[in-house]
Amino acid sequence: MSLHPILLMGGSGAIGHQTARALRAVYPDVPLLIGGRDHTKAEQAAVQMGGAEGVKIDPGADDLGLGERRISGVVVFYMDHALAGLRYAQTRGIPHLSISSGVFEIAPEIAMYMHRPDAAAIVLGYEWMVGATTVSTLELARAFGRVTDIAIHALVDEQDTGGPTVASDFEHLNRMLPAALTRRDGVFGWREGEQANVSFEAVDGTPIQASGFSSIDVTGLAAATGAANVQFNLATGVSSSRRQGGTMSTEIIIELAGEDLQGKPLSTRHAVVHPAGAAALTGLSVAMVLERLLGLDGQPAMPAGLYFPYQVLNADRFLKRLTQEGGALRAL
Repeated sequence: MSLHPILLMGGSGAIGHQTARALRAVYPDVPLLIGGRDHTKAEQAAVQMGGAEGVKIDPGADDLGLGERRISGVVVFYMDHALAGLRYAQTRGIPHLSISSGVFEIAPEIAMYMHRPDAAAIVLGYEWMVGATTVSTLELARAFGRVTDIAIHALVDEQDTGGPTVASDFEHLNRMLPAALTRRDGVFGWREGEQANVSFEAVDGTPIQASGFSSIDVTGLAAATGAANVQFNLATGVSSSRRQGGTMSTEIIIELAGEDLQGKPLSTRHAVVHPAGAAALTGLSVAMVLERLLGLDGQPAMPAGLYFPYQVLNADRFLKRLTQEGGALRAL
């Protein structure tokens, strides 16, 4: 199919590279524009990716400095507080995906959607690893007749830095929102101080100290499953694979409790793992969201609307691609 370029705003970083890699693995001819304020840096990244073009972005201009150039979709890899990418996408009726904002910063995007709900598809891609966590959790929840408790524990290897933009975004999130959005007994509230400190077991069984994190996964999973108790915790340390003498990886522990399809008590514990780390897993998710938004897979493109990533991604297809990359959704 003929396709106008996909604009990756801030795409010169690790996640942008991994997104391009994941897209090219299935769609080698998909055209990409790597946009940034530094034209030289964007061009260098485009050359490294191959078959891409670097462009300078002017977030203060209505056309982002791209003039009349046709674009098929926009992905933003940094906190776009001015919503320049979203304004551009809505004006042109093309899909928009942003992955870096906090749960407390979605109101401006929702307001823009409410004023132009028929303009294009907008994906709130702030879930942990842009849907890798929620898609896997909801797939596991199919074994339950009723889910009462969901606990997500994300372990990021201390060597898995993700680059300066990721570090800056996390610093911003931690500074602005130290309390963790959590659902307890059906009520949303905030964990802070000692209440936010938890311990969980990594894939290899090692106890890990973690803190509550305000991931939008909490709201989406609560809405999708009706679970009365939903929490998300985040830790940085040594991943299980590196502790065992291998390379660093990323791991996400998913603990579910409730009743099975026959009404009997059921609890499960699984992990999503990717041997190449957080950027690779995030890049895979972004690439597969784009695939669905634009209809690259041969199915109709997503209609205008406001979506979580798990509402866009196909679970079977995602888990198959995850396995092909050496990752897994593993029972513990």
